[in-house]
Amino acid sequence: MIFLTFFLGLIANFIGYIPPGNINLTLVQLTINRGLKQALHFIISFSCVEFFFTYFIMHAAKWLSAEVRLDTIIDWVMVVLFGVLGTITWIHRKKTPKKNYSERDSIKYGILLGFLNPMQIPFWMVTGTYMITHEWILDGKIALVIFSLGSAAGAFLALFLYAKFAKYIQSRFELSTRFINTGIALLFFAFAAYHVFKQIYIVYFKH
Repeated sequence: MIFLTFFLGLIANFIGYIPPGNINLTLVQLTINRGLKQALHFIISFSCVEFFFTYFIMHAAKWLSAEVRLDTIIDWVMVVLFGVLGTITWIHRKKTPKKNYSERDSIKYGILLGFLNPMQIPFWMVTGTYMITHEWILDGKIALVIFSLGSAAGAFLALFLYAKFAKYIQSRFELSTRFINTGIALLFFAFAAYHVFKQIYIVYFKH
C-alpha cells in the first residue's frame, strides 16, 4: 500500500507536468540559457517545494473545492504570471547567455516558482479528491506524506526529461537562443490570452 501510494503520486504529477505550462517552459528556457547543471538545481529545489505544496493542497482540497470564485482567481493570477514571464523573456530575448551563473540563483528560482504555481491547485483538487473518494489512497497524514513524496518525484522526473529534451533539440537543430526565447515568450503571451478569453467566455457567453 505504501509503494502504491507513492507510485500514484509519482504518476499523477508526472502526467500533470507533461502539458506545456509556466514551469516546464521556464525550465526549457533556463536549460537553453544556463545549461543542464543549473536546470538540475532548479528542478531539485522546485521538487522539494512541490512536496509541501501537494501535502497542503491535498489537506485543503475539500475546503478549496467549496470556494466558488477560486477558478476565477486562479485564471487571473495565471494571466498576470504568464504576462510577467512573457514580458521578461521578450525583453531579454536578444541577450547572450552568461557563461557562469550562481547555483543559488537557480535554486531560488526553483523555490519561487514552486510557490507561484497556482495551476496545481485545481489539478490536485480534482485528482486528489478523486483518488481519496475512490479510496485509491488514504487521507491520513502518513499516507499523504508518502503521496506527496511521490508527487515530488513525479515532478522531478517530468521536468528532468523536459530539460534533457531541451538540450537535445538545441544541439540537434542548432537553434539560436534568441529564437528559442522569442518562441517561449510568445507561448507565455498565448497562455495569458487563453485565460483572458476563458473568463470573457464564462462571464459574457456561458450563462
